[in-house]
Amino acid sequence: MGKKKREEQQERELREEAARSGNLDAEGENAQDGAEKSGETESLQAELDKTKEQLLRVAADADNYKKRMEREKEKMVKYAGENILRELLATVDNLERALEQGRAETGDPEQKLESMLEGIELTYKGLLSVLEKFDVKPIDSVGQPFNPDEMDALTMEASDEVPANHVLKEFAKGYRFKDRVLRHAQVVVSSGENS
Repeated sequence: MGKKKREEQQERELREEAARSGNLDAEGENAQDGAEKSGETESLQAELDKTKEQLLRVAADADNYKKRMEREKEKMVKYAGENILRELLATVDNLERALEQGRAETGDPEQKLESMLEGIELTYKGLLSVLEKFDVKPIDSVGQPFNPDEMDALTMEASDEVPANHVLKEFAKGYRFKDRVLRHAQVVVSSGENS
């Protein structure tokens, strides 16, 4: 089989040589056939060059898309907290109003204190609603069994009302963000009845 391929190769080479010299090749083909083959080769080369250029453009477009996506991802990460911060600005405004009312020099001191406490209460409720909007919820711990995954025990105290290993008091409320504990509750745990 190798001999047959060699013969075919030799035959092809003879034809190409004849086409170049303008003479008839081994099978009697004339120079015009050689020119047609040369034109066909040039056409195929041009098509190949065009395809290479298109592939380079597609590769460049893909690279540009990848870079743009990376920049957008960086921007999203950089400004991820923007929405919650925008919501918290209303709470800051309410606290400023409460402080201004407390500093006001006119009016009855008891009424000022009552108004200020009412403003702080409303601000607190508003802040809790903002947190809930972003899936931050308080952990209910008082009276619940002590759970070290959600609570930090600061101390233990005896109690006739709360069973042993249940939360008696809360020093700092714990919070959960979606399915994660954002901050553990700091609690006092009951050691049971006084003996």
